Amino acid sequence: MDFQHVQVERDGPIGIVTLNRPKQLNALSYDLVKELSLAMESFDRDEEIRVIILTGGEKVFAAGADIKEMADAGPFDEVLQGRLRNRDKVNRISKPVIAAVSGYALGGGCELAMSCDLIIAAETARFGQPEMNIGTIPGSGGTQRMTRTIGKYRAMEMVLLGDSIDAATAERWGLVNRVVPVENLLEDAKATARKIAAKSPLAVKLAKEAIQKSLNTPLDEGLDFERKSFYLLFGSEDRKEGMKAFTEKRKPEFKGR
Repeated sequence: MDFQHVQVERDGPIGIVTLNRPKQLNALSYDLVKELSLAMESFDRDEEIRVIILTGGEKVFAAGADIKEMADAGPFDEVLQGRLRNRDKVNRISKPVIAAVSGYALGGGCELAMSCDLIIAAETARFGQPEMNIGTIPGSGGTQRMTRTIGKYRAMEMVLLGDSIDAATAERWGLVNRVVPVENLLEDAKATARKIAAKSPLAVKLAKEAIQKSLNTPLDEGLDFERKSFYLLFGSEDRKEGMKAFTEKRKPEFKGR
C-alpha cells in the first residue's frame, strides 16, 4: 500500500513502520493515525511477518496529537472522525509490537509507545503527558496504561504536572525495557525482534494474549486463561517440534502450525 504519512518496510520476518511527518514532529493527525492503523493491520495479517517495530525519526518519535487539527473541534467531531478508534486498532494487533523511541514521545506519542508490547528507548528519548498544559487530559491511555505501568503517584506526577522525563528516568520507573545509544536503536530493536521471531508464532501470540489478560482480570480468571492456552498448544506441531528439538539437542524449526 502507498502511504503518505508512514513508511513501511520488511526485514525478513520483521515489519517496520516509521512515522513520517518530520516537519510536524510526527504529530498524530487523523490521516497519519488512519494510515498507521492500516499499515499495522496489514503486517498483522501477513503470515511472513512475525514481529512489528514501530519507530519515528532520530529527533522525534511523536510529539503528540496534531493540536492545529484539533483546536476548533467539538466533542462530536472527535467521535465522528474516529481518531481514537483508529488508535485503538494499534492496541489490538495480535503480533508483538516493539516501540523504538528516539527523541520526544509526548502526549499521544507517549500513549502510542505504551500501547506497544516492548519499548526500547534511545538515550535521547523523552516521555511525557503534557495535555494538562493545554487544558485537557490524556485521551488514549495516558491515565490508564501509565498508572498500571509506573504506579499511581508517579502517574499523578506525570499527568498533573505535565512535565517530561528523560530515558534514564523512564527506565528506572519501568516505563521502558532498556536504554541504548541512539545510533544502535533500530538494530537493537531488530535484534530483539529476531529473537522473538525465532519462537513459535502460536506460542508468542497466546503468551501476548495471556499477559494482556492479566491486566484486566482477577488472578483466578487469568490463571484459567493461561492454563487453557497451555493445553491448547499441545495440539500444535510447533509444540511437538520444540520438545523434540530439545531432546535431540538442536534448534527447533517452528512453522506456526
